[in-house]
Amino acid sequence: MLKELLSLFRADDPMARMAADFSKMLDLSRDLTVRAGHVLFVEGTSEAAELKEISKSDVEINKLERGIRKQLIARLILTRDQGDVTYCLLLMSLVKDVERLGDYAKNVAEIRSEGGGPLPDDEHGAEMRSIRDAVEATYGSVNKVFATSDARAASVLIQDGREVNRRCDDLITRVAGSSYDAATTTTMVLAARYYKRIESHLLNVLSGVVMPLHKLDYYDEDVLTAVEGDDD
Repeated sequence: MLKELLSLFRADDPMARMAADFSKMLDLSRDLTVRAGHVLFVEGTSEAAELKEISKSDVEINKLERGIRKQLIARLILTRDQGDVTYCLLLMSLVKDVERLGDYAKNVAEIRSEGGGPLPDDEHGAEMRSIRDAVEATYGSVNKVFATSDARAASVLIQDGREVNRRCDDLITRVAGSSYDAATTTTMVLAARYYKRIESHLLNVLSGVVMPLHKLDYYDEDVLTAVEGDDD
């Protein structure tokens, strides 16, 4: 075991390699989520073929997670650099969030095959499509924001993302009081729930930019306000 750890530790730029692998995980999970949305929202999609490709991407994300965690353990055991320790602990938490992103995206792709029906062509269906667009928009920024440690941008995305999550909750409440059939209700409730979980895990990643390590996954209003104030 010690030889293996030393080998990992002596690899060229191990911290940079972990960061690159984490970025790749985010990119893969983003692509997986977009494809899953296509399966759910676009009529006539070859569901079986897409699900097969989505499963392949999910497996790749899981392999990257295990590889990063292995490297992190090696680094934590052998390094004396306090900065490295903090970064390793941060990544140890966040890689799990990204792994979960892949799982929830796969859940989105499976809604139809598990009893869901087409989305309704009404205001609720339009809201669900808008939520999907908002989540994918967050995805379009989160990798760069994390890589550059842009606290101001992270704070704005967190605030916007919390509003997306409130919209998901509100939509579920409205659907519960509707007259939709079982299949349509299943699609709407599950889609809103899964997209809320995807957005929440993206916000957890962004919390790594603005929150201290012991407050990961929390969005302290005082900290967010301070970040916004520093930019003025």
